[in-house]
Amino acid sequence: MKPKHIIVGLSGGVDSSVAAYLLKAAGHRVTAVFMKNWEGDDTDTYCKAAEDLADAKAVADQLDIEIKLVNFADEYWERVFGYFLDEYRQGRTPNPDVLCNKEIKFRAFLDYAKQMGADFIATGHYARVQHAAHDTFLLKGCDPDKDQSYFLHALNSEQLAASLFPIGEMKKNDVRALAKKLNLPTFAKKDSTGICFIGERRFKTFLNEYLPANPGVIETDAGERIGQHDGLMFYTIGQRQGLHIGGMRGQHEGAWYVVAKDLARNVLIVVQGSEHPLLFRSQLMAAHLHWINAAPTLPIKLQAKTRYRQMDQACTLHSADQAGQYLVEFDMPQRATTPGQFVVFYEGERCLGGGVIQ
Repeated sequence: MKPKHIIVGLSGGVDSSVAAYLLKAAGHRVTAVFMKNWEGDDTDTYCKAAEDLADAKAVADQLDIEIKLVNFADEYWERVFGYFLDEYRQGRTPNPDVLCNKEIKFRAFLDYAKQMGADFIATGHYARVQHAAHDTFLLKGCDPDKDQSYFLHALNSEQLAASLFPIGEMKKNDVRALAKKLNLPTFAKKDSTGICFIGERRFKTFLNEYLPANPGVIETDAGERIGQHDGLMFYTIGQRQGLHIGGMRGQHEGAWYVVAKDLARNVLIVVQGSEHPLLFRSQLMAAHLHWINAAPTLPIKLQAKTRYRQMDQACTLHSADQAGQYLVEFDMPQRATTPGQFVVFYEGERCLGGGVIQ
């Protein structure tokens, strides 16, 4: 590729640091942007934004590239956080990282970069872009343990055509090794986990700041009351920790797992044993399907993931019903498919798109 003007999203982590280095080493004109997406970052002891910004500035200084601080907090609140809260109000478990990529990193940030005259944006995602004559495709990253195509499935081909993933061909160990060799300030920094605006705080405490809790009853699948829950929004399908159930008279020993939520009665339903049949489903319904490229003809045999880092699962995707929901039938039963999360479809290395589990 001839030298281009590329604006890289520099997050203060090792992945984006190496991405910025690779672009600069390839002879491109590189500008860095640190995205501020939450207004509480400056004073919130739980969010590492100030530390991340300092690390991003240190990397930019070492690489001798300009860095800009850009505030997308308004866009984040309107396009991502509102969705996050609405899903929890409905007793679902959302995945805001997918929407953050779609609406902030590859929309608001991309729009900003175009206004700055950039040819491309770049991020430290473990994914690849494949350019064809008349289209652009999303491929898995070469490191199967770090592949992030799941989180990028809601992008479109136009966004991908303007995006670069410099470390998509690399393994995580090689990224860290290169960062250490270059003595980048972030070479030993731990990967961020969870959602930035939640940070390391207690999830219940954070969610209670925005949504009122509605405690209720915990029942077994047979309808026996065995405990109290703190509010359905605090629990997800397959959850084991935090149920505070144990030593029930007449019950055999074994861990309890969330298997369903009865919103009408405000009841949390649990079963014993990680292999309980009610934790498994051979099919699910998905809505709001998005295809990165042209939609395939249905029904079609594909592979799918219902959560990040899951192995590809063989399935058949059927046409939508009258309510606009699509049936996904799996060859093998799937454990703890969770409403609000995403089912993402693949054909080999190519990520096709996905939809919201109902």
